[in-house]
Amino acid sequence: MLFWIITAAIALIVSGILAYALMRGRSGGEPPAAYDLRVYRDQLKEVDRDLARGVIGAEDADRTRAEISRRILAADAQLQKGGETGGQPQGLGRVLGVAAVLGLVGGSLLIYLDLGAPGYGDLGLKTRIKMAEKARETRPSQAEVEKTIPPRAPMNEPTPQFLDLMEKLRAAVKTRPDDLQGHKLLARNEALLGNFRAAYEAQQAYIDILGDKAQASDYADLADLMVLGAGGYVSPEAEMALRQVLERDPRNGVALYYIGLMYAQVGRPDAGFQIWNRLLREGPDDAPWIPPIRGQITDLAMLAGVDFTLPAAPGAAPLKGPTAEDMQAAGEMTAEDRQDMIRNMVAGLAERLGSEGGSPEEWARLLGAYGVLGETDKAKEIWAEAQQVFADNPQALATVRAGAQRAGIEQ
Repeated sequence: MLFWIITAAIALIVSGILAYALMRGRSGGEPPAAYDLRVYRDQLKEVDRDLARGVIGAEDADRTRAEISRRILAADAQLQKGGETGGQPQGLGRVLGVAAVLGLVGGSLLIYLDLGAPGYGDLGLKTRIKMAEKARETRPSQAEVEKTIPPRAPMNEPTPQFLDLMEKLRAAVKTRPDDLQGHKLLARNEALLGNFRAAYEAQQAYIDILGDKAQASDYADLADLMVLGAGGYVSPEAEMALRQVLERDPRNGVALYYIGLMYAQVGRPDAGFQIWNRLLREGPDDAPWIPPIRGQITDLAMLAGVDFTLPAAPGAAPLKGPTAEDMQAAGEMTAEDRQDMIRNMVAGLAERLGSEGGSPEEWARLLGAYGVLGETDKAKEIWAEAQQVFADNPQALATVRAGAQRAGIEQ
Protein backbone atom coordinates (compact mmCIF):
# COMPACT_ATOMS: atom_id res chain seq x y z
CA MET A 1 0.00 0.00 0.00
CA LEU A 2 2.89 2.34 0.77
CA PHE A 3 4.09 1.99 -2.82
CA TRP A 4 0.72 3.15 -4.17
CA ILE A 5 0.61 6.12 -1.77
CA ILE A 6 4.08 7.28 -2.83
CA THR A 7 3.35 6.74 -6.53
CA ALA A 8 0.03 8.60 -6.39
CA ALA A 9 1.61 11.48 -4.46
CA ILE A 10 4.40 11.90 -7.00
CA ALA A 11 1.98 11.78 -9.95
CA LEU A 12 -0.35 14.34 -8.33
CA ILE A 13 2.50 16.72 -7.46
CA VAL A 14 3.95 16.66 -10.99
CA SER A 15 0.56 16.97 -12.70
CA GLY A 16 -0.44 19.73 -10.25
CA ILE A 17 2.63 21.80 -11.13
CA LEU A 18 1.90 21.44 -14.84
CA ALA A 19 -1.79 22.30 -14.35
CA TYR A 20 -0.94 25.40 -12.30
CA ALA A 21 1.49 26.63 -14.94
CA LEU A 22 -1.07 26.14 -17.71
CA MET A 23 -3.93 27.89 -15.87
CA ARG A 24 -1.74 30.73 -14.58
CA GLY A 25 -0.65 31.70 -18.08
CA ARG A 26 2.18 34.23 -18.42
CA SER A 27 1.33 36.43 -15.42
CA GLY A 28 4.27 38.56 -14.36
CA GLY A 29 6.17 38.12 -17.62
CA GLU A 30 6.22 40.02 -20.88
CA PRO A 31 3.36 39.13 -23.23
CA PRO A 32 4.41 37.84 -26.66
CA ALA A 33 2.63 40.76 -28.38
CA ALA A 34 4.81 43.31 -26.54
CA TYR A 35 7.94 41.63 -27.86
CA ASP A 36 6.46 41.65 -31.37
CA LEU A 37 5.77 45.41 -31.10
CA ARG A 38 9.40 46.13 -30.25
CA VAL A 39 10.57 44.09 -33.21
CA TYR A 40 8.20 45.84 -35.64
CA ARG A 41 9.22 49.30 -34.42
CA ASP A 42 12.88 48.39 -34.94
CA GLN A 43 11.98 47.24 -38.44
CA LEU A 44 10.40 50.67 -39.21
CA LYS A 45 13.60 52.38 -38.13
CA GLU A 46 15.61 49.97 -40.28
CA VAL A 47 13.47 50.84 -43.31
CA ASP A 48 14.20 54.57 -42.82
CA ARG A 49 17.93 53.84 -42.58
CA ASP A 50 17.90 51.70 -45.73
CA LEU A 51 16.04 54.47 -47.59
CA ALA A 52 18.51 57.09 -46.46
CA ARG A 53 21.44 54.96 -47.67
CA GLY A 54 19.73 54.34 -51.00
CA VAL A 55 19.50 50.60 -50.45
CA ILE A 56 15.79 50.59 -51.30
CA GLY A 57 13.58 52.93 -53.30
CA ALA A 58 10.81 55.20 -52.00
CA GLU A 59 8.01 52.96 -53.33
CA ASP A 60 9.49 49.84 -51.69
CA ALA A 61 9.93 51.79 -48.48
CA ASP A 62 6.27 52.85 -48.48
CA ARG A 63 5.03 49.29 -49.09
CA THR A 64 7.27 47.90 -46.34
CA ARG A 65 6.14 50.58 -43.87
CA ALA A 66 2.49 49.83 -44.67
CA GLU A 67 2.99 46.08 -44.04
CA ILE A 68 4.91 46.65 -40.79
CA SER A 69 2.28 49.16 -39.62
CA ARG A 70 -0.43 46.58 -40.24
CA ARG A 71 1.46 44.07 -38.10
CA ILE A 72 1.93 46.71 -35.38
CA LEU A 73 -1.81 47.33 -35.23
CA ALA A 74 -2.53 43.60 -35.01
CA ALA A 75 0.06 43.08 -32.26
CA ASP A 76 -1.25 46.07 -30.32
CA ALA A 77 -4.81 44.76 -30.56
CA GLN A 78 -3.65 41.37 -29.29
CA LEU A 79 -1.77 43.05 -26.44
CA GLN A 80 -4.85 45.02 -25.39
CA LYS A 81 -7.03 41.92 -25.56
CA GLY A 82 -4.70 39.48 -23.87
CA GLY A 83 -3.67 41.48 -20.83
CA GLU A 84 -1.27 39.73 -18.45
CA THR A 85 -1.91 36.25 -19.93
CA GLY A 86 -0.49 37.26 -23.27
CA GLY A 87 -3.64 36.29 -25.11
CA GLN A 88 -3.88 32.78 -23.71
CA PRO A 89 -7.57 31.98 -23.02
CA GLN A 90 -8.12 31.08 -19.38
CA GLY A 91 -10.67 28.45 -20.34
CA LEU A 92 -8.14 26.71 -22.54
CA GLY A 93 -5.59 26.81 -19.73
CA ARG A 94 -8.03 25.10 -17.38
CA VAL A 95 -8.81 22.43 -19.97
CA LEU A 96 -5.12 21.76 -20.54
CA GLY A 97 -4.52 21.62 -16.79
CA VAL A 98 -7.23 19.03 -16.28
CA ALA A 99 -5.91 17.07 -19.28
CA ALA A 100 -2.41 17.07 -17.76
CA VAL A 101 -3.70 15.65 -14.48
CA LEU A 102 -5.81 12.99 -16.19
CA GLY A 103 -3.03 12.16 -18.64
CA LEU A 104 -0.37 11.62 -15.99
CA VAL A 105 -2.45 9.96 -13.31
CA GLY A 106 -5.07 8.17 -15.39
CA GLY A 107 -2.72 7.35 -18.25
CA SER A 108 -0.15 5.87 -15.88
CA LEU A 109 -2.83 3.72 -14.29
CA LEU A 110 -4.07 2.47 -17.67
CA ILE A 111 -0.54 1.61 -18.77
CA TYR A 112 0.06 -0.27 -15.52
CA LEU A 113 -3.18 -2.21 -15.90
CA ASP A 114 -2.01 -3.29 -19.36
CA LEU A 115 1.68 -3.95 -18.69
CA GLY A 116 1.87 -4.39 -14.93
CA ALA A 117 0.60 -6.95 -12.49
CA PRO A 118 -2.38 -5.51 -10.57
CA GLY A 119 -2.91 -7.12 -7.21
CA TYR A 120 0.58 -8.58 -7.11
CA GLY A 121 1.75 -8.09 -3.53
CA ASP A 122 5.18 -7.18 -2.22
CA LEU A 123 7.53 -10.15 -2.45
CA GLY A 124 9.33 -10.28 0.85
CA LEU A 125 11.65 -13.13 1.73
CA LYS A 126 8.96 -15.17 3.49
CA THR A 127 6.58 -14.71 0.57
CA ARG A 128 9.21 -15.77 -1.95
CA ILE A 129 10.00 -18.87 0.08
CA LYS A 130 6.31 -19.78 0.30
CA MET A 131 5.92 -19.30 -3.46
CA ALA A 132 8.95 -21.48 -4.09
CA GLU A 133 7.58 -24.20 -1.82
CA LYS A 134 4.25 -24.06 -3.62
CA ALA A 135 6.00 -24.27 -7.00
CA ARG A 136 7.95 -27.24 -5.72
CA GLU A 137 4.83 -29.02 -4.49
CA THR A 138 2.80 -28.36 -7.64
CA ARG A 139 5.50 -28.79 -10.28
CA PRO A 140 4.80 -31.22 -13.16
CA SER A 141 5.37 -34.92 -12.70
CA GLN A 142 7.93 -37.01 -14.53
CA ALA A 143 5.31 -38.36 -16.96
CA GLU A 144 3.91 -34.90 -17.73
CA VAL A 145 7.30 -33.53 -18.65
CA GLU A 146 8.31 -36.57 -20.67
CA LYS A 147 5.32 -36.01 -22.94
CA THR A 148 6.88 -32.72 -24.05
CA ILE A 149 10.35 -34.17 -24.68
CA PRO A 150 11.09 -35.24 -28.27
CA PRO A 151 12.51 -38.74 -28.82
CA ARG A 152 16.24 -39.04 -28.09
CA ALA A 153 18.73 -40.31 -30.60
CA PRO A 154 21.05 -43.06 -29.33
CA MET A 155 24.50 -42.02 -28.15
CA ASN A 156 26.02 -44.16 -30.90
CA GLU A 157 24.38 -45.66 -33.95
CA PRO A 158 23.59 -49.22 -32.83
CA THR A 159 24.55 -52.15 -35.00
CA PRO A 160 21.93 -54.68 -36.11
CA GLN A 161 23.59 -57.26 -33.86
CA PHE A 162 23.24 -54.96 -30.84
CA LEU A 163 19.57 -54.30 -31.58
CA ASP A 164 18.97 -58.03 -31.92
CA LEU A 165 20.64 -58.67 -28.56
CA MET A 166 18.53 -55.91 -26.97
CA GLU A 167 15.31 -57.56 -28.18
CA LYS A 168 16.47 -60.86 -26.67
CA LEU A 169 17.42 -59.12 -23.40
CA ARG A 170 14.01 -57.43 -23.13
CA ALA A 171 12.24 -60.73 -23.77
CA ALA A 172 14.40 -62.53 -21.22
CA VAL A 173 13.78 -59.91 -18.51
CA LYS A 174 10.04 -60.00 -19.21
CA THR A 175 9.95 -63.77 -18.70
CA ARG A 176 12.25 -63.59 -15.63
CA PRO A 177 11.07 -60.50 -13.66
CA ASP A 178 13.29 -61.37 -10.68
CA ASP A 179 16.51 -61.47 -12.74
CA LEU A 180 18.64 -58.91 -10.87
CA GLN A 181 21.51 -58.70 -13.33
CA GLY A 182 19.13 -58.75 -16.27
CA HIS A 183 17.40 -55.56 -15.05
CA LYS A 184 20.74 -53.90 -14.33
CA LEU A 185 22.03 -54.71 -17.80
CA LEU A 186 18.76 -53.63 -19.40
CA ALA A 187 18.84 -50.25 -17.61
CA ARG A 188 22.36 -49.55 -18.81
CA ASN A 189 21.75 -50.45 -22.44
CA GLU A 190 18.35 -48.76 -22.74
CA ALA A 191 20.10 -45.54 -21.64
CA LEU A 192 22.68 -46.03 -24.39
CA LEU A 193 19.83 -46.18 -26.89
CA GLY A 194 18.27 -42.99 -25.50
CA ASN A 195 15.30 -44.90 -24.05
CA PHE A 196 15.54 -43.26 -20.64
CA ARG A 197 12.03 -44.16 -19.53
CA ALA A 198 12.66 -47.84 -20.15
CA ALA A 199 16.09 -47.40 -18.52
CA TYR A 200 14.83 -45.96 -15.24
CA GLU A 201 11.94 -48.41 -15.13
CA ALA A 202 14.48 -51.25 -15.35
CA GLN A 203 16.60 -49.53 -12.68
CA GLN A 204 13.53 -49.20 -10.43
CA ALA A 205 12.83 -52.91 -10.88
CA TYR A 206 16.47 -53.62 -9.97
CA ILE A 207 16.06 -51.60 -6.74
CA ASP A 208 12.77 -53.30 -5.92
CA ILE A 209 14.45 -56.69 -6.16
CA LEU A 210 17.29 -55.55 -3.89
CA GLY A 211 14.89 -54.15 -1.31
CA ASP A 212 16.69 -52.97 1.82
CA LYS A 213 20.00 -53.95 0.29
CA ALA A 214 19.78 -51.15 -2.31
CA GLN A 215 22.75 -48.80 -2.10
CA ALA A 216 22.91 -45.00 -2.42
CA SER A 217 24.56 -45.42 -5.82
CA ASP A 218 21.58 -47.47 -7.04
CA TYR A 219 19.15 -44.67 -6.21
CA ALA A 220 21.58 -42.10 -7.66
CA ASP A 221 21.56 -43.99 -10.96
CA LEU A 222 17.75 -44.04 -10.86
CA ALA A 223 17.53 -40.28 -10.27
CA ASP A 224 20.13 -39.60 -12.95
CA LEU A 225 18.14 -41.57 -15.54
CA MET A 226 14.95 -39.75 -14.57
CA VAL A 227 16.55 -36.33 -14.94
CA LEU A 228 17.99 -37.32 -18.31
CA GLY A 229 14.58 -38.60 -19.39
CA ALA A 230 13.00 -35.26 -18.44
CA GLY A 231 15.56 -33.18 -20.33
CA GLY A 232 17.37 -31.90 -17.22
CA TYR A 233 14.24 -31.32 -15.15
CA VAL A 234 14.20 -32.66 -11.57
CA SER A 235 10.70 -34.09 -11.15
CA PRO A 236 9.02 -34.98 -7.83
CA GLU A 237 9.73 -38.64 -8.57
CA ALA A 238 13.40 -37.88 -9.19
CA GLU A 239 13.54 -35.88 -5.95
CA MET A 240 12.17 -38.89 -4.03
CA ALA A 241 14.98 -41.00 -5.42
CA LEU A 242 17.51 -38.30 -4.49
CA ARG A 243 16.19 -38.22 -0.92
CA GLN A 244 16.76 -41.96 -0.74
CA VAL A 245 20.36 -41.36 -1.81
CA LEU A 246 20.95 -38.71 0.85
CA GLU A 247 19.44 -40.92 3.57
CA ARG A 248 22.13 -43.48 2.81
CA ASP A 249 24.93 -41.04 1.85
CA PRO A 250 24.37 -37.42 2.98
CA ARG A 251 27.45 -36.22 1.09
CA ASN A 252 26.69 -37.91 -2.23
CA GLY A 253 27.79 -35.42 -4.91
CA VAL A 254 25.39 -36.52 -7.64
CA ALA A 255 22.37 -36.23 -5.35
CA LEU A 256 23.46 -32.87 -3.94
CA TYR A 257 24.07 -31.48 -7.44
CA TYR A 258 20.57 -32.46 -8.57
CA ILE A 259 18.99 -31.15 -5.35
CA GLY A 260 20.70 -27.81 -5.98
CA LEU A 261 19.40 -27.87 -9.55
CA MET A 262 15.89 -28.60 -8.28
CA TYR A 263 16.01 -25.60 -5.94
CA ALA A 264 17.13 -23.38 -8.82
CA GLN A 265 14.20 -24.64 -10.93
CA VAL A 266 11.53 -23.93 -8.29
CA GLY A 267 12.65 -20.37 -7.48
CA ARG A 268 15.12 -20.91 -4.64
CA PRO A 269 18.44 -19.89 -6.21
CA ASP A 270 19.76 -19.04 -2.74
CA ALA A 271 19.43 -22.63 -1.53
CA GLY A 272 20.74 -24.01 -4.83
CA PHE A 273 23.77 -21.71 -4.72
CA GLN A 274 24.69 -22.76 -1.18
CA ILE A 275 24.68 -26.44 -2.17
CA TRP A 276 26.63 -25.92 -5.39
CA ASN A 277 29.15 -23.57 -3.80
CA ARG A 278 29.94 -26.16 -1.14
CA LEU A 279 30.29 -28.91 -3.75
CA LEU A 280 32.55 -26.71 -5.86
CA ARG A 281 34.88 -25.94 -2.94
CA GLU A 282 34.94 -29.44 -1.51
CA GLY A 283 35.62 -31.12 -4.87
CA PRO A 284 37.20 -33.36 -5.89
CA ASP A 285 38.22 -31.38 -8.94
CA ASP A 286 37.64 -34.31 -11.31
CA ALA A 287 34.15 -35.09 -10.00
CA PRO A 288 31.53 -35.29 -12.79
CA TRP A 289 29.34 -32.63 -11.15
CA ILE A 290 32.10 -29.96 -11.05
CA PRO A 291 32.02 -28.94 -14.77
CA PRO A 292 28.23 -28.32 -14.89
CA ILE A 293 28.44 -26.40 -11.62
CA ARG A 294 31.25 -24.19 -12.93
CA GLY A 295 29.24 -23.49 -16.06
CA GLN A 296 26.10 -22.37 -14.19
CA ILE A 297 26.97 -21.19 -10.68
CA THR A 298 27.80 -17.61 -11.69
CA ASP A 299 24.31 -17.08 -13.10
CA LEU A 300 22.80 -18.82 -10.08
CA ALA A 301 24.74 -16.53 -7.74
CA MET A 302 23.42 -13.49 -9.58
CA LEU A 303 19.84 -14.73 -9.18
CA ALA A 304 20.52 -15.36 -5.50
CA GLY A 305 21.92 -11.85 -5.04
CA VAL A 306 25.35 -13.14 -4.02
CA ASP A 307 28.60 -11.37 -4.89
CA PHE A 308 30.47 -14.38 -6.22
CA THR A 309 33.74 -14.82 -8.11
CA LEU A 310 34.27 -18.15 -9.81
CA PRO A 311 37.53 -19.72 -8.59
CA ALA A 312 40.17 -20.49 -11.17
CA ALA A 313 39.84 -23.90 -12.77
CA PRO A 314 42.18 -26.58 -11.39
CA GLY A 315 45.49 -26.64 -13.23
CA ALA A 316 44.87 -23.28 -14.90
CA ALA A 317 47.96 -21.16 -15.34
CA PRO A 318 48.02 -18.14 -13.02
CA LEU A 319 47.07 -14.93 -14.70
CA LYS A 320 50.06 -12.80 -15.47
CA GLY A 321 49.81 -9.18 -14.45
CA PRO A 322 52.12 -6.18 -14.15
CA THR A 323 54.97 -6.46 -11.66
CA ALA A 324 55.63 -3.99 -8.86
CA GLU A 325 58.28 -2.37 -11.04
CA ASP A 326 55.73 -1.99 -13.85
CA MET A 327 53.29 -0.29 -11.48
CA GLN A 328 55.95 2.09 -10.15
CA ALA A 329 57.03 2.98 -13.69
CA ALA A 330 53.41 3.51 -14.72
CA GLY A 331 52.97 6.05 -11.94
CA GLU A 332 55.75 8.19 -13.36
CA MET A 333 54.43 8.08 -16.95
CA THR A 334 52.21 10.51 -18.76
CA ALA A 335 48.67 9.43 -19.62
CA GLU A 336 49.72 8.73 -23.23
CA ASP A 337 52.71 6.63 -22.12
CA ARG A 338 50.59 4.61 -19.71
CA GLN A 339 48.06 3.94 -22.46
CA ASP A 340 50.86 2.76 -24.74
CA MET A 341 52.22 0.48 -22.03
CA ILE A 342 48.78 -1.06 -21.50
CA ARG A 343 48.37 -1.61 -25.22
CA ASN A 344 51.78 -3.31 -25.39
CA MET A 345 50.90 -5.62 -22.50
CA VAL A 346 47.55 -6.48 -24.10
CA ALA A 347 49.25 -7.10 -27.44
CA GLY A 348 51.75 -9.41 -25.72
CA LEU A 349 48.97 -11.39 -24.08
CA ALA A 350 47.10 -11.66 -27.39
CA GLU A 351 50.23 -12.87 -29.17
CA ARG A 352 50.93 -15.51 -26.49
CA LEU A 353 47.35 -16.81 -26.53
CA GLY A 354 47.41 -17.00 -30.31
CA SER A 355 50.66 -18.97 -30.43
CA GLU A 356 50.73 -20.94 -27.18
CA GLY A 357 47.13 -20.94 -26.04
CA GLY A 358 46.07 -20.21 -22.48
CA SER A 359 43.46 -20.66 -19.80
CA PRO A 360 39.84 -19.50 -20.21
CA GLU A 361 40.51 -16.84 -17.57
CA GLU A 362 43.30 -15.38 -19.69
CA TRP A 363 41.07 -15.26 -22.77
CA ALA A 364 38.37 -13.54 -20.70
CA ARG A 365 40.94 -11.09 -19.36
CA LEU A 366 42.08 -10.22 -22.88
CA LEU A 367 38.52 -9.57 -24.00
CA GLY A 368 37.91 -7.34 -21.00
CA ALA A 369 41.11 -5.40 -21.71
CA TYR A 370 40.08 -4.73 -25.31
CA GLY A 371 36.72 -3.55 -24.03
CA VAL A 372 38.41 -1.04 -21.69
CA LEU A 373 40.61 0.19 -24.54
CA GLY A 374 37.53 0.61 -26.74
CA GLU A 375 38.91 -1.76 -29.40
CA THR A 376 35.69 -3.70 -29.94
CA ASP A 377 36.68 -4.96 -33.38
CA LYS A 378 39.69 -6.76 -31.93
CA ALA A 379 37.55 -8.04 -29.06
CA LYS A 380 35.08 -9.51 -31.56
CA GLU A 381 37.92 -11.27 -33.39
CA ILE A 382 39.24 -12.75 -30.15
CA TRP A 383 35.73 -13.83 -29.09
CA ALA A 384 35.16 -15.57 -32.42
CA GLU A 385 38.50 -17.38 -32.07
CA ALA A 386 37.76 -18.35 -28.46
CA GLN A 387 34.45 -19.92 -29.48
CA GLN A 388 36.35 -22.21 -31.83
CA VAL A 389 39.08 -23.01 -29.31
CA PHE A 390 36.65 -23.90 -26.50
CA ALA A 391 33.82 -25.28 -28.65
CA ASP A 392 34.07 -28.68 -26.92
CA ASN A 393 34.36 -27.25 -23.41
CA PRO A 394 31.12 -25.47 -22.34
CA GLN A 395 32.53 -24.77 -18.89
CA ALA A 396 35.57 -22.94 -20.26
CA LEU A 397 33.46 -21.17 -22.89
CA ALA A 398 31.18 -19.82 -20.15
CA THR A 399 34.22 -18.27 -18.45
CA VAL A 400 35.35 -16.62 -21.70
CA ARG A 401 31.81 -15.43 -22.41
CA ALA A 402 31.90 -13.47 -19.15
CA GLY A 403 34.89 -11.55 -20.54
CA ALA A 404 33.04 -10.91 -23.78
CA GLN A 405 30.10 -9.54 -21.82
CA ARG A 406 32.42 -7.17 -19.92
CA ALA A 407 33.76 -6.01 -23.27
CA GLY A 408 30.21 -5.27 -24.42
CA ILE A 409 30.27 -7.62 -27.43
CA GLU A 410 28.14 -10.45 -26.04
CA GLN A 411 24.71 -10.09 -24.46
